[in-house]
Amino acid sequence: MNILTYLQQIGRALMVPVATLPAAAILLGIGYWIDPTGWGADNKMAALFISSGKAILDNMAILFAIGIAYGMSKDKDGAAALTGLVGFMVVMKLCSPEVIAMIEGIPVADVPVAFNKINNQFIGILIGVISAELYNRYSNVELPLALSFFSGRRLVPILNSFLMILLSFILIFVWPVIYDWLVVFGESITSLGSVGAGLYAFFNRLLIPLGLHHALNSVFWFDVAGINDIPNFLGGGKSIAEGTAIPGITGRYQAGFFPIMMFGLPGAALAIYHCARPENKAMVGGIMLAGAFAAFFTGITEPLEFSFMFVAPVLYFLHAIMTGISVYIAAAMHWIAGFGFSAGFIDLFLSSRNPLAVHWYMLIPQGLVFFCIYYVVFRFTIKKFNLMTLGRELPSSAGTDADIKLNAGGKNDIQEEAYNYVAAIGGSANLINIDSCITRLRLSVKDSSLVNERVTKRLGASGVIRLNKGSVQIIVGMRAELIASAMKDVIAKGPIAAATENDIPESDTPVEKKSTQENKEILTLLAPVTGELVKLEDVPDEAFSSKLVGDGIAIKPISETVFSPVTGTVVKVFDTNHALCIEADNGAEVIVHMGIDTVSLGGRGFECLVKEGMKVKTGTALLKLDLDYLNYHAKSMISPVIISNIDNYSGIRMIAEEGVIATGADLFQIYK
Repeated sequence: MNILTYLQQIGRALMVPVATLPAAAILLGIGYWIDPTGWGADNKMAALFISSGKAILDNMAILFAIGIAYGMSKDKDGAAALTGLVGFMVVMKLCSPEVIAMIEGIPVADVPVAFNKINNQFIGILIGVISAELYNRYSNVELPLALSFFSGRRLVPILNSFLMILLSFILIFVWPVIYDWLVVFGESITSLGSVGAGLYAFFNRLLIPLGLHHALNSVFWFDVAGINDIPNFLGGGKSIAEGTAIPGITGRYQAGFFPIMMFGLPGAALAIYHCARPENKAMVGGIMLAGAFAAFFTGITEPLEFSFMFVAPVLYFLHAIMTGISVYIAAAMHWIAGFGFSAGFIDLFLSSRNPLAVHWYMLIPQGLVFFCIYYVVFRFTIKKFNLMTLGRELPSSAGTDADIKLNAGGKNDIQEEAYNYVAAIGGSANLINIDSCITRLRLSVKDSSLVNERVTKRLGASGVIRLNKGSVQIIVGMRAELIASAMKDVIAKGPIAAATENDIPESDTPVEKKSTQENKEILTLLAPVTGELVKLEDVPDEAFSSKLVGDGIAIKPISETVFSPVTGTVVKVFDTNHALCIEADNGAEVIVHMGIDTVSLGGRGFECLVKEGMKVKTGTALLKLDLDYLNYHAKSMISPVIISNIDNYSGIRMIAEEGVIATGADLFQIYK
């Protein structure tokens, strides 16, 4: 494993303890709202909330040790977390000023000041990483029969307690040097004042594609180099009284992110939407709206950032520059607010009554200005350089009418999705480890080139990052953890083969190459409606015309009832009733998709006559159409009828001639 992959694992595991910060922020925010001046001294309820929040913040180091040990463990077992806890307790005791003084035979007052700061997140991270490595290596060790009780997971905390003695011995000599270096580093940035805050924010954004921004954040947000910006800010009045916080200064490594996340990136989303091609705007609008909503309210920006990060890197670089400028402005003007999770509206609201929130309301007009700047800069750059942002190039089927899943063998929705992601990654044989962060599947694989990016996008992913041969990240949004867990479940049930794409040449299909003796007709599909035949290549949606979704033909209907073209089971009815999928008795997956971009109609014009799980026969009525309404409001009523798992068959042969075809007439055949 190379160093980048290893740092990726640490960055991923950091999300486990960081995820506890929203609880501290909410508790402290409520407490400060109740008692903004007494900080709990004037109100018992406020004291309860503030003290509860401080209980989390004051123990971040041990949370890092436990969380990283758990997060980096191979099987996410509680024994790994226990190993981290044992290691932390041993180091904290052996490296305490009292024990150091006893070991070296000196007064406590002469112990280097570094050991008064040994209880910090940096040491917690170090202990967590070592504990995880020990767990991963020795959790399966079997001892002789007489000692068998201590075999496996029970052995690791014991081994770690001895290993931490060695670590403590090393730290006695090394930690004062490391601490002094970290302080110098922090002070060098701090000495730059507002400029240093801006530089930090710039590099914060640039490291997001590598997932290493958490390591940088720990220096400025926590007590690694003496800055400790988040805990000091959330400490509010108590931090001021203790001299660890200064109004107008504490929080400057956080405040400038609010205008970017709440306003700037939604402005970029609007620009991307306006630059999309007209036929793609419905799809792009839905994706951008969801991303902008998440960014504004929660400060989660990855769904938006990954939509342009790799297709238009120049936009991402401009985004990093503008983030640095925003943080610099907020720090220079002393417009301060803080967060426990991210710089969204929720955190801004909760921090507004914190005594350290200075002129926080000015971040809103600053944000409105950045909304305009982002919109103008993004729109100009996209148009000027013809950047292929979402909706301007060959559209992925993610989030479109063509969002059709692969075969999953009858599993429930989340397991079906997980099954398909495993197949898209190259099958279970290509997978080594599955993990996730807030929006990404973080995967260790044998060969990253086997990951089928087009198939992942058909499943709804917004991007694939191949870090190296053995590491892949797939951007799937806020359901990443659920999908990762389900992937582990489906793999445990048995091997999963790799997915393949439908790539049959348009003019030289396998059916035409093979003799009739080599091909066996296994299914004939009948026309579901009366209408004019249209070649799939002529469908005004590239997801269908490029045969990304599957192979077949299309019909422009003139009759109002849609009938089943095969005998089988209805496995999917879209919420808007514009499309459904039938699994034929022989396993063929037939998609009947009425119109193009008709999902935007919200179900108007369609009446579904069947339900998921219903058995249907050829000729069973499926849908009722209001053709007058649909012909007027739909982009097009050309309706594809396709086989989505055509790769399971040797080919397809068209039967129907050009022109108008009647309901129930032979449409095409597939062969095995």
